[in-house]
Amino acid sequence: MESSHVIALQSKHAGLDAKIRAELNRPAPDEVMVQSLKKKKLRIKEELAQA
Repeated sequence: MESSHVIALQSKHAGLDAKIRAELNRPAPDEVMVQSLKKKKLRIKEELAQA
């Protein structure tokens, strides 16, 4: 896989991680949003593993 694509995926993965942490630090985190973000993060991780 192209290294630029891998870098883009890593960047998206890090961005999702930051969004998850920010949401969990809120007084009343939206659990549905957190689960959705975690699923997206997992899909990206799986795509990176295939790279």
